[in-house]
Amino acid sequence: MAGGFALYIHWPFCKSKCPYCDFNSHVRDSIDAEAWRTAMLAELDHWAPALAGRPIESIFFGGGTPSLMPPAIAAALIERAAQHWAFTPDIEITLEANPTSVEASRFRDFRAAGINRVSLGVQALDNASLKFLGRGHDASEARAAVALAADHFPRYSFDLIYARPDQTVAAWQSELREALAMAGDHLSVYQLTIEPGTAFAPAHARGDFILPDDDVQGALYETTQDMLAAAGMPAYEISNHAKPGGESRHNLVYWRYGDYLGIGPGAHGRVTLEGQKRAYKNLRAPETWMKAVQQRGEGLDEIVDLSAEERHVEALMMGLRLAEGVSRDRFRAETGSDLETTLDPARLQILSDGDFLTLNAAGLHATAAGRQRLNAVLAALLP
Repeated sequence: MAGGFALYIHWPFCKSKCPYCDFNSHVRDSIDAEAWRTAMLAELDHWAPALAGRPIESIFFGGGTPSLMPPAIAAALIERAAQHWAFTPDIEITLEANPTSVEASRFRDFRAAGINRVSLGVQALDNASLKFLGRGHDASEARAAVALAADHFPRYSFDLIYARPDQTVAAWQSELREALAMAGDHLSVYQLTIEPGTAFAPAHARGDFILPDDDVQGALYETTQDMLAAAGMPAYEISNHAKPGGESRHNLVYWRYGDYLGIGPGAHGRVTLEGQKRAYKNLRAPETWMKAVQQRGEGLDEIVDLSAEERHVEALMMGLRLAEGVSRDRFRAETGSDLETTLDPARLQILSDGDFLTLNAAGLHATAAGRQRLNAVLAALLP
């Protein structure tokens, strides 16, 4: 397929639930590692025949906290994937990790298992912010974890969250300078948002804390863009920055609207079968997913064929997150349509006149101003 093919493996367990997190993560007193190994391999085997013959360019172990997974499970899944699909020569195999679950011996074992990239959930580099965010590590542990990642893996990244209560531009500049001194080829920088269903949602509604106002949030965003670009790590996506060649290949498959196979509880997928793009999601609860896999070999909750209009919308929503935008050729290959015939000319003209979108020979691009306001731009562009 035009956008590539990737494998996502979801390990749903964490030591504790962060108050801002709305991911499918769960805390359990004990885990039957062998049962999880068997179930994940079974679901991988279930999907393999339908997707045979496609080179795989990325594997991503996400969560949850997959660095809590026994490294032997990661090794088994990588080995089984290699039996089912040819790996591209430069395949990227990423493990998400929390600083609290990192130690040199585990990193050595994960590296031996085949992991060649680590993404660390640092989130902040000062202890007060880490406490507010409910993180289990302090700033010194975060710095030590990044150093360990640099020692053990060819590539590494870490996450930061900004627009925290009382955060000033000056303090954020200082934090970014330290982050850049520690960084490899990639940084992910997210604005704190209050998501329904998280512990932060009722606390924020009660007024337990106040986020910076829109002007401060905008200044923090602009500071991020300016400092990281000046350091040679421009934004290639709204929240992701990289040196040239350091982009996350896995996430590029998502944003370029390629196919990806999701394994594990709550995992989502987009796969092209018999010429039809299909969207699916797995059962969310770990025990429910496990029981389904044991009974039928997969943990599907729902799978649907995507209509032409749905494919158009998804390709635009994903691709406009990227600085490179939506490629004409890729859009045509994935949807069977041209951008001009898909987009409403009047809507596009208004957004182009406002300097939010640009349509040229290469494709459709959101400007820097457009990416900063992408939700509003998409609402104005799409019917």
